[in-house]
Amino acid sequence: MNTTRLILLTTTVIAAAVMELIDISIVNVALSQMSGNLGATLEDTSWVITSYAIANVIVIPLTGFLAALIGRRNYFIGSIALFTLASLMCGLSTNIWMLVAFRFIQGIGGGALLSTSQVIVFESFPVNKRSVASAIFGIGVFTGPTIGPTLGGYILEITDWNWIFLVNVPIGLIVLLGSFLLVEEPKQRQAIKKVDYLGLLLLILGIGALQIVLERGEQEDWFDTNYIIYLTGVAIMGIIGFVWWELRISQPIVNLRVLRSPTLAVASILTFVTGVGLFTSVFLTPVFAQRLLGFPALDTGLLLLPGALIAIVALIMTARLLQAGVPIPFIIVMGFLLFMTFSWKMGHLGPDVGKGDFYIPLIFRGVGLALLTVPLTALAVSGLSATEIPQGAAFNNMMRQLGGSFGISGVNTYLANRIAQHRTDLVTNLTSNDAETTQWLTSVGHRFVAKGATELDAVRQSYQLLDQSVTRQASVLSYLDAYLAVGLLFALAMPLILLVLNKAPAKNIVVSLSDH
Repeated sequence: MNTTRLILLTTTVIAAAVMELIDISIVNVALSQMSGNLGATLEDTSWVITSYAIANVIVIPLTGFLAALIGRRNYFIGSIALFTLASLMCGLSTNIWMLVAFRFIQGIGGGALLSTSQVIVFESFPVNKRSVASAIFGIGVFTGPTIGPTLGGYILEITDWNWIFLVNVPIGLIVLLGSFLLVEEPKQRQAIKKVDYLGLLLLILGIGALQIVLERGEQEDWFDTNYIIYLTGVAIMGIIGFVWWELRISQPIVNLRVLRSPTLAVASILTFVTGVGLFTSVFLTPVFAQRLLGFPALDTGLLLLPGALIAIVALIMTARLLQAGVPIPFIIVMGFLLFMTFSWKMGHLGPDVGKGDFYIPLIFRGVGLALLTVPLTALAVSGLSATEIPQGAAFNNMMRQLGGSFGISGVNTYLANRIAQHRTDLVTNLTSNDAETTQWLTSVGHRFVAKGATELDAVRQSYQLLDQSVTRQASVLSYLDAYLAVGLLFALAMPLILLVLNKAPAKNIVVSLSDH
C-alpha cells in the first residue's frame, strides 16, 4: 500500500472510531437543554446516555462474529451508515423517547467502529511499524472521551442541542465515502457455518441488564427499586449462562477461549482499570470545576487541553519505546504510577483552588493514560493467533467500556455516601456553643439587615447560607476523596503486571501482529 493511500485509510478509520468515542460523553453537557426543549424530566433524559451505552457494550464483543458473518468491509461500512443515519434522526427527534430509540440505534452502529477500526489500522501498516499504528489509534481512543464534553459545551454556546448529533452527519458521510473507496476485505476470512442464537440472546440479556443496572442504579437508590433488583438477577443469570454456553459449543458467538492467553486475561483486567480511570476522571473533573468551583463551561473544557496535547506526544513516544525494545510491563508500570500521581495531587488540592492548580495533575493524567493505551492494546493481542486477534481486541475494548460504566456508577455512589458522611462530620462542629459559628452567623445576619431584611429573615437567610456552605465544603471533600479512591484502585491492580513480566517483551508484539 502506498504512503498516500495508507494515510487516507488510517485517517478515515480512526475518524470513525473517534466519532463513536466522542458520542459517549458529548451529550453529558446537554441533558438540561434537551430536557427543557423536549418537555421531559431530567431522569427520563438521562436515558439518552444509558441507551447508547447499552447498545455499545452489547455490540462491541460481537464485532468479530458479525465481521466474519457478513464480511468485515460490509460490516464496517454498514455500521458507519447506521451511525450517521441514527445521528441525523437523533438531531431531528421531537420527543424524548424518539431520541432515546435512535440513540440506541446509534450505539449499535457505533459499537462496531472501535474494534474494527483498530484491526484495520493494524493490518494496513507494515509489520515493523505496527507499534506506530497502535500509537496513532491510541490518540483517538484517548482524545475521544476527553474532548467530548468540551466539544459539546462549545456547540451549546453557539447553537442548539440538536447539533451535538447533526455534526456527525457531514463527518459520517465523508468517512463513509472514504471507507467505501479505501477499506478492503481481508484475505483470510473466518467462515461462519452456524449462528449461535442462544449465545446472542444470553449476551444481550446479561450485558444489557448489567449496563442498565450500572447506569441507573445510583439514581434509583439501587436495590430499593424493584426493576433494579430484577435486572440484577437477569444480569447474573444471563452472564453465567452465556459463559457456560459459549465454552460448551464449538462455534461460539464470542470466543471466550481466547482468555486462556494469560497476556489477554491480565491486559483485560488492567484495561478495565484504565477504563475506570479514563472515564471517571473525565466525569469528575468537569463537574468538580463547574458545579463546585464555578468555572465557566469553556474554561472547564480548556483545563483538559494541555494534558491532552502532551498525551498525544506521549503516545508517539510510547510507540518509539516499543520499537526500541523497552519491555511492555515497564511502560505499563510507569503509566500506572503517573496516573496515581494525578489522583494523589487532585485528592490533596487546597481550599482556594484555581485553574492553574489543575494543569500539572491533568498532565500527569494524560501522560499516564497515554503510556497505558498502546502497551495494553499490544499486550492483549500479543499471545493470540491470527484468527483470535479480532475477538481479543473486541473483548479488550469491551472491558474498557465496562470499566467506564462501573467506574462512573461506583464514583456516583461513593460521592453520595461521602457527601453525607462529610456533612455529618462538619455539622457536629457547628453548635450554639461554638464561638466562631455564632460570630459568623451574627456577622452575616447584620449584613442582611443592612440590606433591608428583617431580623427574623436575616436569621433564616444566615442559616440557609451556612447550610449551603457546609454542603459545598462536604461536596468538595467528597470529590477529593473520589480522586484518591480511583488512585487506590490503580495501586491495587498494579501487581498483576508481575504475572506477565516475562511473557510479553516489546519485540514479540511485531511477531504476533504479523500473523494477522
